[in-house]
Amino acid sequence: MSNWVEVLNEYSTKDLEQRKVWYSPVVEAYDRARPRYPKLLIQRVVEVAQLSAGSKILEVGCGSGVATVDFARLGYAIDAVEPNLEFCRLAEQHCAAYPQVKIIPQTFEEWQVEHGKFQIVLAANAWHWISSDIKYVKASEALQNKGALVLLWNMSLEPSREVHQVLNEVYQQIAPSIAPQYEGKETQEEILQGLGKLIGDSGLFDSPVTESIACEQTYDVERYLALLSSYSQYIALDAFMREALFSGLRSAIDQQFEGKIQLFNLAACQIAKKR
Repeated sequence: MSNWVEVLNEYSTKDLEQRKVWYSPVVEAYDRARPRYPKLLIQRVVEVAQLSAGSKILEVGCGSGVATVDFARLGYAIDAVEPNLEFCRLAEQHCAAYPQVKIIPQTFEEWQVEHGKFQIVLAANAWHWISSDIKYVKASEALQNKGALVLLWNMSLEPSREVHQVLNEVYQQIAPSIAPQYEGKETQEEILQGLGKLIGDSGLFDSPVTESIACEQTYDVERYLALLSSYSQYIALDAFMREALFSGLRSAIDQQFEGKIQLFNLAACQIAKKR
C-alpha cells in the first residue's frame, strides 16, 4: 500500500468526536495560510459539472469557507456541512453576504441525507476525512440523477528541491519522524490519479475528469509557519518539539532565504458523474 493511501486511511478512521475539535487550536492559522483555489479551476467545475443558476451544492467539510465563498459569489445555493464549531463561525462570517449559504454544524456521517436535492456534492481538501464506507453512498443518494461528485485539491505546498534540502536538515535534527518527502509535480500527478481511481472503484461514480493547474506563490516565514501549523502532523506533534522545529525553520529561512520562500503545488479538480 502506498504511503498516501495509508495517510488517507489514518484521517478517515479518526473518532468522530476527535474530528470535531481537531483543527480548533489552529483555525485562524488555517484560514490565513491555506492556499485558495485558482479562479480558472472553479470555472472549470462550473463548466464540466454543468452548473446552472438554480443549481444547489452540498459541501462536505467546508472548513473556514475557502471554497464556499468561491461558489457563493457565483450565486449558487449551498448547504455546507462542517463538524468544527470554530470553523462554522468563520465560514458564517465569510459567507455573511450570501444568504443562500447555510452552514450546518455536523459531520457528514451525522448529516441526514436529502435525497436527490443537489447538482453537485463538493469537498475541498476534505474528502479524505470521511470513511469510504459512507461517503460515496451518501454522496450518491444526495445527488440528482445527472449530478456529480466534485473534489477540489490543493496538493502539498512545497519549496524547490534546493530549499527543501536545507529545511530537511532542520527536520532531521529536531523532528525526523515528520520530515516531509519531496514530491514534485510528477508525484502529485500520480497521487491525483490514485485519488481518481478510488472514486471509480466505488462503483457509484464514473471515473472522474481530472484537471490541474501548476501554482506558485511566495510565503514569508510567518505565513509559512502558520501554514505548517495547520497540517495534522504538526497539530499532533509534541508542543515543545513543534516550537523547537519552528524556531529552527524560522532561522534557516531568515538567514538563508531573506525571510521568504517560493512554494509550488498543483491545484486540481476531479469531477465524477453519478452512475
